[in-house]
Amino acid sequence: MSAARDEVLARIRAAISAPTQAHLPVPREYRTSTTLGADEAIELFVDRLVDYKATVHRTDSAGLSSTLSSVLNSDKSVVIPPGIPAQWRTACTDGVRLVLVDGDPAPLTAGQLDEVGAVVTACRVAIAETGTIVLDAAPDQGRRILTLVPDHHVVVVFAEQVVASVPESLIRLEPTRPLTFISGPSATSDIEFKRVEGVHGPRVLDVIVVS
Repeated sequence: MSAARDEVLARIRAAISAPTQAHLPVPREYRTSTTLGADEAIELFVDRLVDYKATVHRTDSAGLSSTLSSVLNSDKSVVIPPGIPAQWRTACTDGVRLVLVDGDPAPLTAGQLDEVGAVVTACRVAIAETGTIVLDAAPDQGRRILTLVPDHHVVVVFAEQVVASVPESLIRLEPTRPLTFISGPSATSDIEFKRVEGVHGPRVLDVIVVS
């Protein structure tokens, strides 16, 4: 019997023999935090996004509306979740753009979403080391299908939502919610390592980082 298996079975026996304990201490040897400062984490996050072929836009709260409108300039239609801020909704309606609110009056079907040019959402947390954005289907992010069907995803990330490492992000997440982890535009490679984009989600990812 291997040492690893012995250890697993020993932990199981200990848990069974002490059913009144809500949690048994589990030794963890991986890092739970980093020494990166807030500004360093944001710069690393942006660097990772660019490496993944996402487009990053840096702005502040005052410039968010104009940046959002500019990013959506080439899209004739956009879908938004019901809980995004009114300021964002106004920016999405600039020009002759058609804006659809998912759930108003009814949830959009996959076919309807396939006809939409872009989707705009917020996020729950962003991870610098992996360049990952996490959505949890909150009202300002909407159903998972919203960010999988339209070909263009615009996501707004605030500086305070950026953490350095994966363990730090887990503290901010509720594991019972439907979590979506996004690391760049949708892309996959076949057996010959040919990159194909847009198979499992949007081919274009714009990230607006708000300081």
